[in-house]
Amino acid sequence: MGPTSARKDVKKVVLAYSGGLDTSVILRWLQNTYGCEVVTFTADLGQGEELEPARKKAEMFGVKEIFVEDLRETFVKDFVFPMFRANTLYEGQYLLGTSIARPLIAQRQIEIAEAVGADAVAHGATGKGNDQVRFELAYYALKPDITVIAPWREWDLTSRTRLLAFAEENQIPIAKDKRGEAPFSVDANLLHSSSEGKVLEDPAVAPEEIVFQRTISPEAAPDKPTEITIDFVSGDPVAINGVAMSPATLLTRLNELGKENGIGRLDMVENRFVGMKSRGIYETPGGTILLTAHRSMESITLDREAMHLKDSLMPRYASILYNGLWFSPERRMLQALIDASQHSVTGRVRLKLYKGNVICVGRESPNSLYDARVVTFEDDEGAYNQQDAQGFIKLNALRLRLGAQIGRKGGAL
Repeated sequence: MGPTSARKDVKKVVLAYSGGLDTSVILRWLQNTYGCEVVTFTADLGQGEELEPARKKAEMFGVKEIFVEDLRETFVKDFVFPMFRANTLYEGQYLLGTSIARPLIAQRQIEIAEAVGADAVAHGATGKGNDQVRFELAYYALKPDITVIAPWREWDLTSRTRLLAFAEENQIPIAKDKRGEAPFSVDANLLHSSSEGKVLEDPAVAPEEIVFQRTISPEAAPDKPTEITIDFVSGDPVAINGVAMSPATLLTRLNELGKENGIGRLDMVENRFVGMKSRGIYETPGGTILLTAHRSMESITLDREAMHLKDSLMPRYASILYNGLWFSPERRMLQALIDASQHSVTGRVRLKLYKGNVICVGRESPNSLYDARVVTFEDDEGAYNQQDAQGFIKLNALRLRLGAQIGRKGGAL
């Protein structure tokens, strides 16, 4: 259904609403353009902002059905932790802080749409980014007949000047800091903050310290390392320094520890799903600690081939999440495999946090596959027969020897 025909039919739309200038303009634009009732949904995913002003703004626009929900625990338990079981990194670096938040927001929008009888949903993502794809793939996977409104792909408010003019014409409050050009764009949740655009668009220019939202610089971090323990049960962290915590509380504490020690900064040029390269400044303090801790726990509890298989699938899993396909059969298939690998990933990891570094200094588990009797350099009292290695090596060398005998020495083709 195209925009023109959709405008005739839409009666009620659920808008993902932050309360900021852009989504406030979208709210009024929807009312003016579609003549429909707008329902607002504002999610607290740990972005660190007060959300009640969003409710008051929505009331000011005459919105009758307003949803403001604290989803931090759901976000971490059902989205962040399953992703971390896979040690997920996109293009070897990015911990997917923005990507993993979109399916939850989209899921709640659809649930609200069904609860209030809305026939459309709307988001504030632009036509150049990944988020439009992530939101809309999730919408269609959960409600295939839903009408999706993407104002940035429809309206003629193509400049900041036009946006501000529309806001003034429609009595939309404009914060003083929004009158001038914001130096960069920020997205944040409990897992990370992301800064991009404008002053950050030249990848050859280092970001100034003002860009960083969640971490102090490694140079300013304490000269003494912070030592902590993290306990895992079946692949998920459950306690810090022996104190049991809920998922969101635990990630919040790791964020604090990471911030204090200058951990989790990333300056990356990535390949967007829509085809272009973009430069982003990411801060994932707690997630960076968690990644090292989880891999360290797996190092003594996972079978070698299970670990290697899991590692080989991780880039595919990361691309699926980055591209917005959380609600897809392939993600569910991979998640089942990943989750099955985590049953024995239980125990304690000891870490040192120091000036941007996360260093594992100890790990222990009741399910450990590490056997000191077998690996020791001292007398193993017959636990391992070194003579067995001779046949093992010869069998693995057989194809190489046969190749060399006919002139293909050193693996030559």
